Amino acid sequence: MCQLNTDPMKSQTAYLDVVVPPDILDYPTSSDQVAREGANVSLRCAAHGVPTPTVVWRKEAGDLLPTANFSDAQNTSVSGAVLHLVKVSRLHMGAYLCIASNGVPPSVSKRVMLVVHFPPIMTIQNQLVGAKESDTVYLDCHSEAFPRSINYWTINDQIISQTDKRFEITAVERGYEVDMKLKIKKVGRNTFGTYSCISKNSLGDTDGTIKLYSLSGKFEEMQYNDVDFEETPDVSELEALKRSDGVRNNVHVLLILALLVIS
Repeated sequence: MCQLNTDPMKSQTAYLDVVVPPDILDYPTSSDQVAREGANVSLRCAAHGVPTPTVVWRKEAGDLLPTANFSDAQNTSVSGAVLHLVKVSRLHMGAYLCIASNGVPPSVSKRVMLVVHFPPIMTIQNQLVGAKESDTVYLDCHSEAFPRSINYWTINDQIISQTDKRFEITAVERGYEVDMKLKIKKVGRNTFGTYSCISKNSLGDTDGTIKLYSLSGKFEEMQYNDVDFEETPDVSELEALKRSDGVRNNVHVLLILALLVIS
């Protein structure tokens, strides 16, 4: 207060507010989390400052947060010091940002990584593939697993080696997803059969099968319009013809026996 000793006294009062930019406390704040698929997970963020900071959670990749308690119209952020995730799945996996702000720059954030473990699953679009000899054929399987899985192919229960010159094996990884591809360079008699794509990790294993069969040329040359279905007798007609033939044969036998007796 500034005061003048006049009559009457004059004074002016001022207020000093000391503001403190936000800071995130390491100890109470969640570190990186690992959870099994189907478990409940809570991420905590402890921040202090003057005035008291507000805390907002966002997913680093910009995906929609897996919760209904959104704090913005775009459904990309959630307010509150604790983010509750119920029955987490592989879709929850990723980096989460805890952002604290109180109007005093700068805002601060902390990155919390959520890792979800689950056993492998396999998806196959085409389980039956036909080919001619000397064709080039591509077989595809899609695997999802975390921790990262070991993936390989078999033919008729025999593991296909990377050095097998009949085949070319490739895998395209995208996070917990793997596109398994098998190129059969030249189809032959020793490449027809049942192929299996197998995926294993510490939580389990799975497989999918693809049947590669031969497209024989004679089947392709068949002309179904050469068959006259209207003139083809049905089962009952065929049975009647057989019976009539049998009757005629019996009559012929009787006639021969009668001639022998007469003679």
